[in-house]
Amino acid sequence: MPTPRRARLAISAGALLIALFVPPAHAGDESPIADPLPDPTPSRQGLVLTEFATLPQSAPVPPPTDARLKRWARIAQLGEVPGRSGRLYVPDLNGTLYLVDRAGASRPYLDVGTAVGPDFWSHQGLGSGLGSVAFHPGFAHNGVFYTAHTEGRDALTTRTPDLPAPQGARLHSVITEWTADDPAAATFSGSRREVMRLGFANTYHTIQEIAFNPRTPRWSRAYGLLYVGVGDGAAGAGGTVPQDLSVPQGKILRIDPDRRDGPGGKYGVPAGNPFASDPPEAGTLGEIWAYGLRNPHRFSWDTAGRGQMFTGNIGEHRVDSVYEVRAGDNFGWSHREGPFAYRKADNPTCGVFALPADDARYGYTYPVAAFDHTPRADRPCGDSGNALVGGFVYRGWRIPELYGKYLYAEGVGGRIFASDVREMRRGGPMATTYQLPLFDASGAPTTMRDLAGHARVDLRLGTDRSGAIYVLSKANGRIWKVTDVAIAP
Repeated sequence: MPTPRRARLAISAGALLIALFVPPAHAGDESPIADPLPDPTPSRQGLVLTEFATLPQSAPVPPPTDARLKRWARIAQLGEVPGRSGRLYVPDLNGTLYLVDRAGASRPYLDVGTAVGPDFWSHQGLGSGLGSVAFHPGFAHNGVFYTAHTEGRDALTTRTPDLPAPQGARLHSVITEWTADDPAAATFSGSRREVMRLGFANTYHTIQEIAFNPRTPRWSRAYGLLYVGVGDGAAGAGGTVPQDLSVPQGKILRIDPDRRDGPGGKYGVPAGNPFASDPPEAGTLGEIWAYGLRNPHRFSWDTAGRGQMFTGNIGEHRVDSVYEVRAGDNFGWSHREGPFAYRKADNPTCGVFALPADDARYGYTYPVAAFDHTPRADRPCGDSGNALVGGFVYRGWRIPELYGKYLYAEGVGGRIFASDVREMRRGGPMATTYQLPLFDASGAPTTMRDLAGHARVDLRLGTDRSGAIYVLSKANGRIWKVTDVAIAP
């Protein structure tokens, strides 16, 4: 077997750089662009993945009809519990929150599905169920953490969303605050309360993630503010929902769970939010931090450097993007898909279009990295089977070759990418997207499809407090840790 060999990761400015500008010559061109971006640049140096843990098998209830939900375990997130416990947390969309120790042993911490009861919804919609968990940065002392899950059935008629929702909503996303009696306990015992409930037109593109900014110091007014990634409920294509500042869908929200002066007396609207001071007659939601998103799929902050916030966004037909997020940003959906114009009408090939000559007047924020989809020839508007999974800037000390690289992925097929955070500059050319080869623990070349044992990997990324990166697969419920780098033969 080949042995991993260290070398500087081939993601430097001198290696096959491709400046990803939209060609100015196309400005105003009315022809759809079927292949808008170059393919990711192959990197010779890649990631060594060492198997870390396998989560228990689970299934949605009732059994789903969609084969994409029939997985070993629908694990979708990994992080570390604050404090010095050394415990990792992994939610399974099917309802259980697990804690995993440093040796890879897992045990159930909280069965959210059972606690919610019959309205818990996990059998329809790729992101339905227990989608995300966020532990308060002071959890070791206050025992507080938050979950985001979906509800259907009676909840749709007996419970009212806190913010504007479509008529005849098909699903609710609910953020719950849990307070543990003993933060150090191996299983949860304590209380809970509902913090926010949102309604959606469909069973997908709901709340995708909740998180706290790890860079926020305890003395800051922003300490303890919760960010909420909200999909467009599949109501954005050709519509106005993500651009409508009076509704929460297609946005990133920021709320204060410690206050009770917001809607329903369950949370507060931070005064520093970009629209918090808008007059009531404007109808603008003060909760909005950024908007114009289709499906914000995993956001994170660089824990060093300038501390930028990055989010992945899954496109409709052609382009998946990574954005740097700042207060008040408008990422353009559904008028823009990545750095291109999007037009639903009169577009039989579902391509994207060059930006108009007067684009600057709209004030859209464009990606800092992106890749495109290759559609099926017989179904140019069908699901391309691609979905960008947002990731993390590596700031660990064990693998210096990865330092300062933003790792992200295409979740369905399991490709893993990297871009240099120094190249991920707003307003400039997009950073080069490098596709990383993968190796098993012995150094032998492999793929995520081989490791997951299935063509549909359903890959997600996670990180711990040391900055180590983990790779998760729903296909076989396994977790791998990135332990080294190696050179492709």
